[in-house]
Amino acid sequence: MEQPTRRKRVFLNNMPKFLIVVALFFIYQDFMMSKVPGSDVGDLAPDFSLPSSSGQDVSLSDFRGKSEVVLFFYPKDNSPVCTAEACSFRDQYQDFQDAGAEVIGISSDSQASHQDFKEKNHLPFLLLSDPGGDVRTLYGVKKTLGLIPGRTTFLIDRDGVIQARFSSQLNASKHVTQMLEVLRTLKKTP
Repeated sequence: MEQPTRRKRVFLNNMPKFLIVVALFFIYQDFMMSKVPGSDVGDLAPDFSLPSSSGQDVSLSDFRGKSEVVLFFYPKDNSPVCTAEACSFRDQYQDFQDAGAEVIGISSDSQASHQDFKEKNHLPFLLLSDPGGDVRTLYGVKKTLGLIPGRTTFLIDRDGVIQARFSSQLNASKHVTQMLEVLRTLKKTP
């Protein structure tokens, strides 16, 4: 067995340090760019219009004065964590409806992909296609490590004001419990 050269040993010994520096760079970048006007609690939610899985354009302003909106951005149709998240929203959908909220999911997937995802998982809520990621950017939803589209959920009240924002790439079901908790709190306050 051939012994690694000095250059290879130095490289291999420094690899963990390099990976840590790269990870810290992306974390710092996300931290420094995390505040996007119009994407924080208390801000007026940016309006948008996107095509749904059925092909109809849906605007956030369609819900103004009518219902709260739980707007969840997710990375990809049919991926394991995204499917778990969507199915968690599906399973609690009636609770959101009873509280006066509409649930809307947004990813960069195509309308056809959304339609398949909806049918396969019996999803009762709207899925909107944001192929260029413009609405995701408008809401300040960053990519994890600069690669994977972020998973962030917003609760927007009837006046169009963001009441809650929750981000977690891996804890998909917590998006549902967090938003239901905040929604129920809002309903209790006069």
